[in-house]
Amino acid sequence: MGIERFLSVRDMVDMVGCCEVTPTGALNWIDSAESPVFNTPGKHYRILRTDYTAFLHRYAMFMDEGLFGRTRAKKRILIVDDEPAVLSFIEATLHLEAEYELATASDGLDAAHQLAIFEPDLVVLDIMLPGMDGFEICRRLKSDPAMSRIKVLAVTGFATEENIQKILHYGADDYLAKPLKLEDLKDKVHQLLADVQ
Repeated sequence: MGIERFLSVRDMVDMVGCCEVTPTGALNWIDSAESPVFNTPGKHYRILRTDYTAFLHRYAMFMDEGLFGRTRAKKRILIVDDEPAVLSFIEATLHLEAEYELATASDGLDAAHQLAIFEPDLVVLDIMLPGMDGFEICRRLKSDPAMSRIKVLAVTGFATEENIQKILHYGADDYLAKPLKLEDLKDKVHQLLADVQ
């Protein structure tokens, strides 16, 4: 099992020993809104591991980098498609490779949410999506300095010259036309992730 993305209050308290802070101090961070926590629907506090790391860096606190997953063994891929059969095909194909951590989204809004919390290295992005289309997702992603490093492999059943040029103009790194072929998909993913650290 991989390192969890979110920390609970207990996790924060358990980790403060390496940060030379008392448990009471960690809880005070939450009460004073010094750390960027949020509530789950069940009213439990959570904080993104990356936010907690940034918080500790900001206040120059010691931390054991190993606790924060600074190095990842697997590359992360977000798969975005509103067709369940296509989504399942891509997920199953990449799952067989056993070297990727995968997440999925079936519409543009869910994709935007997953981009923020999953922090993928690559997005396999359908162009035609409900809510927010792939063109807009790609444009936003590539124009955001915090996310512009993320590779984008566009996929579409409407591989017209106009659509291809448009998605490449918005920053997609490559594209594939549907119906997808297993070997082509694997090859493109390998190529795009080859230089990702």
